Amino acid sequence: TGPGPGWWWPTSSHTRGQEPGDPVSRFPRCPEPSSGGSLGGFTPLAKPPPPPPLASAFTWEVKANDRTYNNQFKEKAFLCWQRRKYKGNIIHTAKYNFFSFLPLNLYEQFHRISNSYFLLIIILQGAFPEISTMPWFTLFAPLVCLLLIRAIRDLVDDIGRHKSDSTINNRPCEMLVGERFLHKKWKDLHVGDLVRLHDTNIVPADMVLLSSTEPSSLCYVETADIDGETNLKYKQALLVTHHELTTLKSMASFQGKVVCEEPNSRMHYFTGHLEWEGKKYSLDSGNILLRGCKIRNTDTCYGMVIYAGGWMGRGFDTKIMRNCGKIHLKRTKIDRLMNKLVIMICIFVVLISMALTLGFWSKVTEFKTKHYYMLRMHMHSLTTESIFILVSFVILLSVMMPMAMFITAEFIYLGNSIFIDWDVEMYYAPQDLPAKARSTSLNVQLGQVGYIFSDKTGTLTQNIMTFKKCCINGIVYSPEEENICEENPSLCNSFADQKLLFRNSKLLSIVHANKDNVVREFWRLLAICHTVMVEEKDTPLPDQLLYQAASPDEEALVTAARNYGYVFLARTQDSITVKELGEQRVYQVLALMDFNSIRKRMSVLVRNPEGSIYLYTKGADTVLFERLHKKKQIVKAATEEALTSFAEETLRTLCLAYKKVEEDQYKEWNQRHQEAKILLENRAQALHQVYEEIEQDLQLLGITAIEDRLQDGVPETIQCLKKGNIKIWVLTGDKQETAVNIGYACQLLSEDMHILDEEQIIAILGAYQETKNNLPQVEMAAMIVSGEFLVSINSGLTGVPNMKSQNESHARRWFSKGQEGAEASWGRSLRGEDQLMKSVAAPVLQNKDSNTPQSPEVWRERTFVELACRCKAVICCRVTPKQKALIVALVKKYKNAVTLAIGDGANDVNMIKTADIGVGLAGQEGMQAVQNSDYMLAQFRFLRRLLLVHGRWSYMRVCKFLRYFIYKTLAIMMVQIWFAFYSGFTSQPLYEGWFLALFNLLYTTLPVLYIGLFEQDVSDEQSLELPELYIAGQKDELFNYWVFFQAIIHGTGTSLVNFFMTLWISHDIIGPISDYQSFSTVMSLSGLLSVTMEVILIIKYWTILSVLAIFFSLCFYIVITRASQSVWLFTVSPTTFPFMSVEQNVISHPYVLLVIMLNVSLNTLPVLAFRVIYQALKQLRLKEEKEEEKAEEVGEVPIEEMAEVPRARRSSYAFSHQEGYADLITQGTIMRRSLGFS
Repeated sequence: TGPGPGWWWPTSSHTRGQEPGDPVSRFPRCPEPSSGGSLGGFTPLAKPPPPPPLASAFTWEVKANDRTYNNQFKEKAFLCWQRRKYKGNIIHTAKYNFFSFLPLNLYEQFHRISNSYFLLIIILQGAFPEISTMPWFTLFAPLVCLLLIRAIRDLVDDIGRHKSDSTINNRPCEMLVGERFLHKKWKDLHVGDLVRLHDTNIVPADMVLLSSTEPSSLCYVETADIDGETNLKYKQALLVTHHELTTLKSMASFQGKVVCEEPNSRMHYFTGHLEWEGKKYSLDSGNILLRGCKIRNTDTCYGMVIYAGGWMGRGFDTKIMRNCGKIHLKRTKIDRLMNKLVIMICIFVVLISMALTLGFWSKVTEFKTKHYYMLRMHMHSLTTESIFILVSFVILLSVMMPMAMFITAEFIYLGNSIFIDWDVEMYYAPQDLPAKARSTSLNVQLGQVGYIFSDKTGTLTQNIMTFKKCCINGIVYSPEEENICEENPSLCNSFADQKLLFRNSKLLSIVHANKDNVVREFWRLLAICHTVMVEEKDTPLPDQLLYQAASPDEEALVTAARNYGYVFLARTQDSITVKELGEQRVYQVLALMDFNSIRKRMSVLVRNPEGSIYLYTKGADTVLFERLHKKKQIVKAATEEALTSFAEETLRTLCLAYKKVEEDQYKEWNQRHQEAKILLENRAQALHQVYEEIEQDLQLLGITAIEDRLQDGVPETIQCLKKGNIKIWVLTGDKQETAVNIGYACQLLSEDMHILDEEQIIAILGAYQETKNNLPQVEMAAMIVSGEFLVSINSGLTGVPNMKSQNESHARRWFSKGQEGAEASWGRSLRGEDQLMKSVAAPVLQNKDSNTPQSPEVWRERTFVELACRCKAVICCRVTPKQKALIVALVKKYKNAVTLAIGDGANDVNMIKTADIGVGLAGQEGMQAVQNSDYMLAQFRFLRRLLLVHGRWSYMRVCKFLRYFIYKTLAIMMVQIWFAFYSGFTSQPLYEGWFLALFNLLYTTLPVLYIGLFEQDVSDEQSLELPELYIAGQKDELFNYWVFFQAIIHGTGTSLVNFFMTLWISHDIIGPISDYQSFSTVMSLSGLLSVTMEVILIIKYWTILSVLAIFFSLCFYIVITRASQSVWLFTVSPTTFPFMSVEQNVISHPYVLLVIMLNVSLNTLPVLAFRVIYQALKQLRLKEEKEEEKAEEVGEVPIEEMAEVPRARRSSYAFSHQEGYADLITQGTIMRRSLGFS
């Protein structure tokens, strides 16, 4: 691939923004600075860049207004079958359609081992009905019910995706048909179509910008739904299309052809060219409008579709859809564990059946030897009979993996999902939005989350910037209550914005008095030093201004000055008009020195109406304090105290300073400035040096404090989740400064944390590889990295051991290139994403502790993830949607932990799909995240209740349900094995057939359902107060192999007591339990009462429902047993109802009741005693551990720590817009003029 946006070659044959050989120079995206100047230029890399790609390397050709031409391109689909290469704009993200639902869903369901196991048993029952203990349909009907429940659940989820697709595909747009723009739908678009967009419209496909009604065909877009950045970005059409495509007729006759790279997922990178009328014009990402962007502050713009949506099966062409990822089948950890346990149980059943079959073989052989005269009784050979017996035992013991458990589990999952929907504590009244569980199968995993990956914009923040406080001349002015503030700025200022809540009567009176020069210059600076554009609203109300700012920070500052009497009215190429306390003043702009991430400040040099020249500068305190006059800073100490106070309040601060410039000084400086602007090499450094000269000896005015308002309850939620051992990573496309400030605001970061930057990370990884020692303990550290760094982890750009030197050269290279070059490098680094995705998708072959050599990529990934997971917090800045998913996939690959991703925009869809659990916030960025999520919330703060209450309860309930179900099943079914030793290994069932069929369906179902739906170990309030309880789910303490083994031991013990105690008592005694049917009934009652006593012991949350559940379960047994053993049913079908009045006869004997009571007591009392003793010892051990910890704290000798450098005050300057606006202003490119058509 070739160079991205911002590349240039230092030759005199062409200028920036124009590729070599371009016959027509388009207007550059970042033009050369004129009178204002800027850091727009940069020097080439030390290593020459690769040559531009040849036209033959581009295989994507799209011709405007010519579908016939575009449809002729084909691509291979399968064998000799071909299909159209260019897809339509209709999208399909659903998994199923009308024809594929049934086969695909059945295919997915029978991937569950349990379903395949049940199907095999049904086949055996149908194939060998003479040896089956129950008819085949008794198991077939529950299996169909189970499959139907899960299929309906999947169908409902997929219908939601179809509805979402339909909503998006039917969005309106204006498409050129003939010589008119007609209202069409998104799904009607194809590549080559021309589209007209208006302000606030969402771009329907990836398009080349052809022209707009803005000056120089600029177009402003908001990309918060793509990269999370709230600041506006500008795109620009080619100069030739800007001049030529000025009427509908010219657009209808436009036959240009775009030749570019194939569709890819690199959001910030594009190369291609436009061929029109025999000439070629280069295109880059500055000319492209991406699908999902929102048009802002642009009345009308026109574009040509080059990449459209596409079908999910065939892949997507648009960049945002290629970043959305595929739908993954999500399984919980318990599901995966149960699959393994099902295999173990299947193997156990087969082995036991084979052992019992060997017993049958031995018994028959012995019988034939002793009783040779009865050989005619055996119709088949011994081998054939043994095979029949083996199959019969498999069918008989198949109930050890009861289907009722899986059916009941589905109802439990559904019920817990409904409880989430009904929770009024998670209802958001302002938007009338309740919480919603869009997936019913992941509730249990909500109680096991170890890592949360959160978006920033719209998820943690409200995306609202407010002017919160200010410090002028060392005095802090805070907002007052409305009833305290006597003066309202709007009473004496018709331009005041009523939405601004910052009101301070003392400050307002000083402003109106107009005697304090520092206060006057403070507000004047805010009204002059910016790149905001202004236009009057088209409303009947006078004096209504609409500011078009590159970032919400800038708009908040200019609006604050406007409310305090310094109203920014208009600007031209070289002037700014301000109304100061009712007096209109025009300032001549002599130079506009724009902000970038290196300078961290912005300056404007103006001449006031009186003829004096002043320099106004605003920027980060770390760079501005160094440039203050040494002798004139009386209030610097007070200002620093205010800065520290504002930083503690996590406000975004900005220092303001100014100075008067003498005429002679300006003339000398301006001459050097003009010389620096025309340099072809090292222009950025030269301009930077010139700016440094003028931005010295400043006088401090004060500081502003902007609040990036968080959503309600975010800090409290994060603190609570951190106490629950949940690690939170913030993944954002925004800049580092903004993300870090939000990290402090939401208490994800704290002042006592050590921040690991990329250089320190590289040093740690390098030292770790060289020494082979363990990674350092970094419990009180936080990691902050960029998306480019993450890709370099895989691609080898930071290869060890030369990582440190490479990183340093990398930093120098970024400084020399400036911001635009950095963006180009950013785009090129994304080429490693596909490689990283393949690496993440690949299975991990080496064990963590294995000495087997690993590839460098695997080593880097594993070590980086290990280091990151040891940190308290991780913030990843400037990451694309695909990189967000890659980060989640890396943690899933190397850490055995449950991941949860939460976001509110289309840029979060991929990581929501990739994470084990996806939570979508119904925010301002649309419903894309919600439609692809597993759970919907209205606010981030509801995540605390979703995890700590509903998640923990669901996990605890399902674990207790599974353990009890396994116990009660084995307690009943293991008796069949013991009985086989006394029945000649003939696979004769011990229990009545109806008892076997209804034991799990009726006799024990209601208590199990109560445990799964209503059981609570602590209340919801205690769950929130004690988040440490959540750790049990993360460690899989409540259900694992050991708990499963305990359930097996417990169930086996119960079966042994019931069988052998009853057998021992009835041995050689002629009485009520000496026959087979009576013995079977006593065993049934003993087993049922034993498991009922167990459920009474384990229930902690007793309500009337629990009592009724146990009562009705016993009632079901009594009523159904009496009915199935009635004389009438016996006479109707003796083979179906062979137990005539057995239970009634047996119960009538007190001797039998004593046997049953003895069995239940022996099963209950030892278990109860063991649990009481265990809890007492556990409490005693915990008490001793607490006492030891206190003793250690008292006797601990302080260890001398290394002297650390005092922590510098955290700077969180309120700048987030990109460099380049100053050039557009000073050249007049951004100024509005009359246009040729609308």
